[in-house]
Amino acid sequence: MLNAVKRAFVVLLGVLLQFGFAIVIRLFFYKYLGIITLFYSLVSILIVLGILKESTRLSNDLPWIILILIFPIFGTILLISLGKNYSKNKLVKNISKYEKEYQKYLIQDEDVKKEVQKKKMDNITYLLNRTHHFVSTNNEVTYYPFGEKFYPELLKELKKAEKFIFMEYFIINEGVMWNGILDILKEKAKSGVDVRIMYDDMGSIAMLSSNYASELSKYHIKCIPFNKLSPFRGIFMNNRDHRKMTIIDGKVAFSGGVNLSDEYININSRLGVWKDNGIKIVGDAIWNFTVMFLTLWNANVFEDQDIQKFKYEFPSSRKENGYVLPYGVAPLHKDLIGEDVYINIINSAKDYVYIMTPYLIIDTDMVNALCRAAKRGVDVRILVPGIPDKKVVYTQTTSFFKVLFDSGVKIYKYSKGFVHSKVFLSDDVRAVVGTINMDYRSLYLHFENGIYMEEVSEIKEIVKDFEETFKDCKKLNKEDVKVGFFKSLWQAILRLFAPLF
Repeated sequence: MLNAVKRAFVVLLGVLLQFGFAIVIRLFFYKYLGIITLFYSLVSILIVLGILKESTRLSNDLPWIILILIFPIFGTILLISLGKNYSKNKLVKNISKYEKEYQKYLIQDEDVKKEVQKKKMDNITYLLNRTHHFVSTNNEVTYYPFGEKFYPELLKELKKAEKFIFMEYFIINEGVMWNGILDILKEKAKSGVDVRIMYDDMGSIAMLSSNYASELSKYHIKCIPFNKLSPFRGIFMNNRDHRKMTIIDGKVAFSGGVNLSDEYININSRLGVWKDNGIKIVGDAIWNFTVMFLTLWNANVFEDQDIQKFKYEFPSSRKENGYVLPYGVAPLHKDLIGEDVYINIINSAKDYVYIMTPYLIIDTDMVNALCRAAKRGVDVRILVPGIPDKKVVYTQTTSFFKVLFDSGVKIYKYSKGFVHSKVFLSDDVRAVVGTINMDYRSLYLHFENGIYMEEVSEIKEIVKDFEETFKDCKKLNKEDVKVGFFKSLWQAILRLFAPLF
């Protein structure tokens, strides 16, 4: 709620300044109106030229360009408040420092790398080249199609913890789910287990007290609210920790779309059936998660001189099971890893691409990739909520339906309720499960994580989940995607404000 209020305040401030400035000029400086207007325009043009010079995704930057040209003061305030310029932020510097420092711990097995190259697994090669995470084959993967199936397994594994528990989530909300977890964490911390919790301060602002970290410290639980809200922290406030992961003793890790709040396990969901997913990994790939967590943790509060102590060495005799590569996405990265991985899957698909996403606010690169795949005969299906959680955001989502439908993309609405899963599946061979929505904020602004899998046996369970979920969906037809003139105009206007939603 506060997130929306903050952004609405920025918009209102920009509008008031824009009109206030215009009124002051007309009342007191009308003689110099021509010169002021010329100056005004030149500054706008210079800002736009600067954006164009640095732009690698023009469709992403186009809303800024239009806003600044039409409303120079308003647009510039938004750009300064919500754009990318992290050079003076201490937390960003620390994150960059530890990302670079911890690269030495992410060692790629050369035999596995040679296998990837021999099989020409281009999507994995991209991740190896553009991130510092490694791919491994020594893993067991379990996929959970609903939060209520994921939750008991999480509790069971937490009870087994002997050395450490690391948990990083966008939302923690007091209730049945969190209380069940917290009871275990208290017992474990009391017995000497190193328990660390990191939650996003803005994501949990309406759920937790401002001193919640101190409350947990009474139970010897270490806690950090990530990127704590402050009026003096500047533009980085718009970049949130949207990751979701639990790491236990380095032996097991959980991730997926599920936050720690009751609706994610279908308790008191106001949106009908809450369709979400979880994933469990046992094996070498866990180390990628551990390093991701410790990067953000030590960037906030430096605690670990040697992070190697958190690595569990799995027996090499374990049965190999496909290729698993957990990876992180961060707004300070030059590459848009989250979007690129999705586009690579779409481009490499031969038979089908199935997508579950709660939001669909995408740039022309993604639109064109989806349309090209459908036009070359790939069965492209996108599964979105039947009951939306945010009406304005849903209006933006529906604005893409017609252009996709006209190119042959099939749109499915989940009739039972809300879809929060973020899953890509292609050709029964490759899949991504994680936290990355198909919207502006996940793809460009947030810290996210995904798990790329190829030739993993558990992918058959993801296939099954899609097949079962499609049965509970309405497939949209030509009439469903038709949009009248005024709604179409409203959708176009909303797209200009994509960075705000």
